[in-house]
Amino acid sequence: MNKTINIAVVGLGQIGNYLLNELNTKKKDIEIKTGKKINVVAISAKNINKKRKYKINKKIFFKNPLNILKSKKVDILFESIGVSDGISKRIVETAIKKRIHVITPNKALISKHGDYLSNLAEKYKVNLEFEASVAGGIPILRTIKEGLATNKIFKVYGILNGTCNYILSEMEKSNTQFSDVLKQAQNLGYAEPGNPKLDLNGYDAFAKIRILSALSFNNKISKDKCLMEGIENISLKDVDVANKLNFRIKLLGISEIINGKLFERVHPCLVNKQSYIGNVNGVMNAVITEGNPVGESVLQGEGAGPGPTSSALMSDLLSILRGNIKFPFGIPNIKRKKIKIFNYDNYINSLYLRFEVKDKPGVLAQITNILAKKNISVERLIQIPDVKNKTASIIIITHKSIEIDAQNCVKIISKNKNIIKYPTLIRLL
Repeated sequence: MNKTINIAVVGLGQIGNYLLNELNTKKKDIEIKTGKKINVVAISAKNINKKRKYKINKKIFFKNPLNILKSKKVDILFESIGVSDGISKRIVETAIKKRIHVITPNKALISKHGDYLSNLAEKYKVNLEFEASVAGGIPILRTIKEGLATNKIFKVYGILNGTCNYILSEMEKSNTQFSDVLKQAQNLGYAEPGNPKLDLNGYDAFAKIRILSALSFNNKISKDKCLMEGIENISLKDVDVANKLNFRIKLLGISEIINGKLFERVHPCLVNKQSYIGNVNGVMNAVITEGNPVGESVLQGEGAGPGPTSSALMSDLLSILRGNIKFPFGIPNIKRKKIKIFNYDNYINSLYLRFEVKDKPGVLAQITNILAKKNISVERLIQIPDVKNKTASIIIITHKSIEIDAQNCVKIISKNKNIIKYPTLIRLL
């Protein structure tokens, strides 16, 4: 690699603009650490005149990023447009084919096209780096690829979305309804002001867990439909009851190998207040790996925002500048396998069930009888009466049982005339 490295930055939103400033202000630091000089030769975004926190050099601006690759000599390209297809995929694909190293924080792109793009990078002997795509500034991907390289990992899980973690933490802390805390999160910049759906419905965390799976278990990225639930239906009552039961509610991404099969999922969980994960609050992320011989490893830090994300992008840059040509997923593509998917019908777990009922004699017995018919036994039971409205909340924590049976019971119970609204089901970790 030459002493002077030409860099292009495509996408100048919050992350791209912050990164550009880091590249421009830390040139000396980078040269000291790698022996290489960097030179930003091209930038691209939709709008040259958009108000940005850091000024841009309009002399090197390209409206169409593909024109950069036709007219400039580029060694490393940063893609921070952030969509799974379209121009994001095209610019990355074109750059790799021109033997240009690519660095991206784009989890949507990697979780959908990571296998294809990594194969391409391997073929053209360039790096495809995506540390910033999972858990912001936490170096989890490099830890799995390098620090834990000789371990057999069998489970990886954690809090992978800072927006959801902030909302759930704040609901408990301030005793405030979901909708009000969401507005607060939007005002603080933790949630998208327009449409925060991809954070709240679990999709963001799910894209990340698929990337973590591929690295942890040396498998191809799974394309199968999997269990994915967000936090939109978590009520303040659930947060309050969980608190009284010594639990907290967290949105977790979980991937594990069960009997040689892959089980990936994202959903809210009740976690013990004394557990490590139960004490990761606010916008923080945490990732826990379980493997052999290392045992349990925990990494925690800020999982979103331009600062932590740029930190991970710069880490990838320094890795390339030091001459580390690596397989994107840690091992050769040909060695990565397809793992069969675990059958959700066989999933056994403890559950939190909340039933809102008319406060009448015999209603509790009707619920427990239906559960008993499917061998679902009750570990804990709480009744919270609302005398004024002649209603009650019945909360049941079940022993471990087949989840699909519990789901079927909930459907049957929901049709009972004494049930006021569809019951709530939350899994225990």
